[in-house]
Amino acid sequence: MSALRTVRQLTAASARLTLPKNLARGLPLSALRPTVTRTFTASARSLKAADSPASRQLAQKLREELNYEEETTSDEIPQFLADFKESGVWKIEDTPANDEVFITRTFGEEKIRIMFSIADLHNIDPEEDEPSEDANAQVEEPSPEFRVLLSITKPNHPGALNAYLYCTEDEIHPVTLGFYKSARVAQELTIEADFLRRTVYTGPPIEMLDLGLQEDFGSFLRERNIDGELAAFVPLYAKWKEQREYMEWLRGIESFVAA
Repeated sequence: MSALRTVRQLTAASARLTLPKNLARGLPLSALRPTVTRTFTASARSLKAADSPASRQLAQKLREELNYEEETTSDEIPQFLADFKESGVWKIEDTPANDEVFITRTFGEEKIRIMFSIADLHNIDPEEDEPSEDANAQVEEPSPEFRVLLSITKPNHPGALNAYLYCTEDEIHPVTLGFYKSARVAQELTIEADFLRRTVYTGPPIEMLDLGLQEDFGSFLRERNIDGELAAFVPLYAKWKEQREYMEWLRGIESFVAA
């Protein structure tokens, strides 16, 4: 018992403050708190981000690129676009800063929508436009293809027809033709609708169908002005829009970096 009492006395003694009472009473409370060392400097807080060397360099390069594009890009409406609008067949729905474009029209009671994205321009291999270095080559390289999505609905039917088409050398080439029981699923631009579209059977490739059926579907498209003129217009408009979106992109990035 005496040994246990001795251990308790030693533990209690070690837990007490070792400072003299008169010294502890004279110290301010802040002196008893742990000291935290501040590692940041005043210069880091006062530096404006736009004044950093890298920011100034980037802003300058962006401005130079934008100046070049502004000098080499005309503000006038190109003739191909003026002619397309003058025909009055199609209506263009183009939202600035959006890479998707819609071209719409009516045919009787049908509502026809063509959708394409200027992002598909970057999927075209520029080498496809270059001639072969082999002068003796007899095989012609395929022309660049620009993809569009056709969707047709009717007020007296709940479904819709969707078809993927490719524009090549002023020609429309249908690839697939799908029927959707729900027009909402066929046209709605949501993640849910896109997932449902991926699960729908869209039939065999058009080129695998009976030749007569292929020709009839081609006539069906041409009757609705989905033809060579449209195939020529879509890539031209995509390039024209992409140039303007690129310039706006440069302005936005430059203004942010320089702010």
